[in-house]
Amino acid sequence: MHPAPSPAELPPPEAGQPAPQPEVVDHVAVARLYGEPLFALPQDLYIPPDALEVFLEAFEGPLDLLLYLIRKQNFNILDIPMAAVTRQYLSYVEEIRSRNLELAAEYLLMAAMLIEIKSRMLLPPKKTAEGEEAEDPRAELVRRLLEYEQIKLAASRLADVPQSGRDFLRAQVYVEQALAPRFPDVELAELQDAWRAILRRAKLVQHHKISREQLSVREHMSLVLKKLQGRRFAPFEDLFDPSQGAPVLVVTLIALLELAKETLVEITQAEAYAPIYVRLAFTPA
Repeated sequence: MHPAPSPAELPPPEAGQPAPQPEVVDHVAVARLYGEPLFALPQDLYIPPDALEVFLEAFEGPLDLLLYLIRKQNFNILDIPMAAVTRQYLSYVEEIRSRNLELAAEYLLMAAMLIEIKSRMLLPPKKTAEGEEAEDPRAELVRRLLEYEQIKLAASRLADVPQSGRDFLRAQVYVEQALAPRFPDVELAELQDAWRAILRRAKLVQHHKISREQLSVREHMSLVLKKLQGRRFAPFEDLFDPSQGAPVLVVTLIALLELAKETLVEITQAEAYAPIYVRLAFTPA
């Protein structure tokens, strides 16, 4: 195999032709810049100071990061090597602690919990009052990790279920009905409302015929006196006949008041709210 020619050995490009590229045999281009192959990263590449602020946002929380570290290295989740996991966890958190303390706050809380568990494991185990051995300091953390993993797997399975609007769209087809139209059913309440509207319109256009009725007060005064003849007292209500209509009742009342004004009758009452009686006025012989 002939060695690749150096840039000095390359023939000069003809007018209007692009410059020939050096042949690279040992490695491939890592990127292309303005169409040109780039075989090594530039040494003066500028990285913004806030570029690492989203480093921990790839995880959904401290449990997610801790579970990632355990599963990545195939650790037994029931027998976690606290020293190795804590050291790796702290190295992840340290990447962002100095830049975004608010984002790393809950991660720092988990780091403190890991350090506490590690320190408790270094102490000799204490027996309980019943003589049983104390619970493993990692038990609570293992329980939380197992529950979180179950929920995460369930959420992943739910996300894989086809969803309307994301994985498929519902077909909508408009079919023109050429048959006889079907009218909606009419409810009883709608019929009642329609009937009330008709009655309201009828009251606005109805006609009234008013006729003049000749009623004599003197005549009804005589009728009242005839009803009182031979009676010591007559209840006030007995002097009126509701079946004759309101005009006759009004004239009868006026006739009774005229008789009382002329002292031909007396209107009496035993006490307040007691029945009212009417009698002929007493005239001494």
